Amino acid sequence: MHAHQSEGWGTSRLACEHGCVRSNPALQFRPDPGTIPTEPGCYLWRDRADRVVYVGKAKNLRARLSSYFQAWSGIQTRTRSMLDVARSVEWIVCGNEVEALHLEYNLIKRHRPRYNVRYTDDKSYPYLAVTVHEEIPRAMVRRNPRKDGTRYFGPYAHAYAIRETLDLLLRVYPVRTCSQGVFDRCRRTSRPCLLHHIGRCAAPCVGKVTPDQHRDLVDGLIGFLEGDTEITLADLEARMTAEAGNLNFEAAARLRDQLTAVRRALEKQVMVTKRSEDFDAIHFHDDQLEAAFQTFFVRRGRVVGRKGWTVDKVEDLDAPALVGRFLLELAMGRSDDIPREVLVPVEPEDRETLEELLAELRGSRVTIRVPQRGEKRAFLESVKENAAEAFHQHRLKRAKDFNARSQALHELQEALGLEEAPLRIECYDISTLQGTNSVASMVVMEDGLPRKSEYRRFKIRGVEGQDDFAMMHEVITRRFRNYLAERDSPATSRRFAYPPNLVIIDGGKGQLNAARRAMNDLGIDAVEVCSLAKRMEEVYLPDRADPVILPRSSEALYLIQRVRDEAHRFAVTYHRSLRGREMTASAFDEIPGIGPARRKALLDEFGSLKRLREATIDDIAKVEGFSERLATRVHEALHGFPPAASGDHEVVSG
Repeated sequence: MHAHQSEGWGTSRLACEHGCVRSNPALQFRPDPGTIPTEPGCYLWRDRADRVVYVGKAKNLRARLSSYFQAWSGIQTRTRSMLDVARSVEWIVCGNEVEALHLEYNLIKRHRPRYNVRYTDDKSYPYLAVTVHEEIPRAMVRRNPRKDGTRYFGPYAHAYAIRETLDLLLRVYPVRTCSQGVFDRCRRTSRPCLLHHIGRCAAPCVGKVTPDQHRDLVDGLIGFLEGDTEITLADLEARMTAEAGNLNFEAAARLRDQLTAVRRALEKQVMVTKRSEDFDAIHFHDDQLEAAFQTFFVRRGRVVGRKGWTVDKVEDLDAPALVGRFLLELAMGRSDDIPREVLVPVEPEDRETLEELLAELRGSRVTIRVPQRGEKRAFLESVKENAAEAFHQHRLKRAKDFNARSQALHELQEALGLEEAPLRIECYDISTLQGTNSVASMVVMEDGLPRKSEYRRFKIRGVEGQDDFAMMHEVITRRFRNYLAERDSPATSRRFAYPPNLVIIDGGKGQLNAARRAMNDLGIDAVEVCSLAKRMEEVYLPDRADPVILPRSSEALYLIQRVRDEAHRFAVTYHRSLRGREMTASAFDEIPGIGPARRKALLDEFGSLKRLREATIDDIAKVEGFSERLATRVHEALHGFPPAASGDHEVVSG
């Protein structure tokens, strides 16, 4: 990696229509062109706090970077916004363009630069998951796929669509769908659950089928979901005919019902092409600020899933570049399910490089093409209609509207008299109950949106009793002491990232003064601070007697209320978890014979202290390592009876 930052270079100047003169600020640190390599690679622009604000890739780094140092008049508006905040540029040389594409994706995911396009899932889509890596696989609905060996089908638009399909298929392939806790309990008691009795599970938990037989059912379910439907239909029809020929009409009726269920499941998968082929169909709808993408996943000629993304177009990208960036995002997110063909509305930028990357991820050739006629072209038009509808629905959601967020930050800057818009806001809240288990939260918003990866929780260490002011002083001291200790370390290793533009304290004048005093003690004077009182939503500033009253209809008030509420939620959640742990620990502390291992076994089995209290002695005795005597002791202790004397301590072998 090569980083360059220099000053004193000449600047080209541009006279605007009002007579003012503007120069390209990037020329102040322009590296010597001869030091920039001509190989492919990635480049990173950083701001004055060393944050990465933009990541790009190039076939020729020297040629691409030179375009940023031209006259200001030749640079597009959004690129100018990035160069206004940039203070240095560095680059990483790659072996080829595919490596550069890989690296660009990883750098964007790691740094989340402000001036790169951002892709947001419309929502957390549900998948039908089959845990093929387990000895007894399980079928279930899951959101947010994990790379743990599980097979995923979808995503589906709604969870109920999966459940309806799965319910139909379980009549033919009665695979396990229960949780691990239910499975273990049935295995211990040698009694199958209700699903077996209604014909929706083969009951591998009690040995009704062997693991190999259950695996055959799982393979059949997966084959059907992958599109091998003709095999299933032919098999069921042949078996039904055979049973009827043998006058076994009861068995034939069951197979007839299974055949009906399979056909109903097939009706839920829209047929796209007459041939059995796999492809993804992508289209989008956009304006100057945003875009909405829709992708339909077609396997064996049928639509098996769909998903939508919205894009904040903070870069100047034309349609080919936008489609190219989206294909990279889609491919890296679904690297284990890339089809042979991808249909797009326009040929993407760097198509050959993208095809090479997709082929590398898939393990065989992948073609990106624009269909010109026929059923695929007609299908792509329907994907376009879905994208247009998704775009219009997205624009109705004001909370994520770029203009609304910009207005909120500008209003907050004006109301509080800040030198610049508070692009990074941190909010702090204290949660305590009569001075016990006191905790604090720090939540972060950048560009008016939560940045949850940088939320932090604090357990109060140095304050006894109920003293909110001292607690706030401790938290602010710890946060900014960490910042001072880490500010000279590499950006990637910082736990407390960057200093905020604005700190918001949940509370009144007292909490504000405590926070300001902590910052003064550390010499932090470049960070603005205010507090938000809940009673009248008044904003207090240091060294100012009267509060700032924001208009009830202002976007600024809505923004700081959201960040305050988020800080409160985060603090209360942490406080409750500590209280719950303490209560659980104390409930077992006085019971002889209950150590950490048995405590864990009880909580694993029952899930919570409340459910354990509701359990009978027989229920507790079924937990591994518990005799009836020990179960009685636990039951009595949890229901207010005196625990057994320590001399009665029971030793269980193993």
